[in-house]
Amino acid sequence: WDIGAREELVGLVEGGRIRPGRAIDLGCGAGANAIYLAQRGFDVTGVDYAAAAIDKARARAGAAGVQVNFVVDDLTNLRHISGAFDFLVDYGTLDDLDLPQRDAYLRSLLPITRPGSQFLLWGFEYPVRWWERFVPFYDGPFYAGEVVQRFSPYFQIDKIGGEVDFSKWPPGYAVYLMTRG
Repeated sequence: WDIGAREELVGLVEGGRIRPGRAIDLGCGAGANAIYLAQRGFDVTGVDYAAAAIDKARARAGAAGVQVNFVVDDLTNLRHISGAFDFLVDYGTLDDLDLPQRDAYLRSLLPITRPGSQFLLWGFEYPVRWWERFVPFYDGPFYAGEVVQRFSPYFQIDKIGGEVDFSKWPPGYAVYLMTRG
């Protein structure tokens, strides 16, 4: 996961579809996406459950010469984040949660959005093969239609990328850009 700012994010920012504003990186890890946004004029908060990841992200932001507010918090029950954000980013966090946690994540996320907030969501999405159901540590990708079912009552949804290729592992992903109604 520590590969720098993700290509879809870079494309949206460089192309002008996402403009600087107040941004939050949900599950920021070592901070690559948050640092990238800060370098482009965003007021950025990065959130992760892992204190070690936040420590690493703070050090990287300092080395990059940018200010990012990094916070240790639980995305299924945000306690240290307030106010609304113009732009939300989640690269591979929501799909790591089990289904009840995904519901809690959405309940926690909605109060930090406002009408017009944009949300970039990247996650594994493909039909689960029979044997994957028996892998004990595997919570599973987004199921077909899950993102639309979960988010459409609150967001307009645009699927902007993805593929499924069962010759690879994991075999598929999807990228959504959603706008809060």
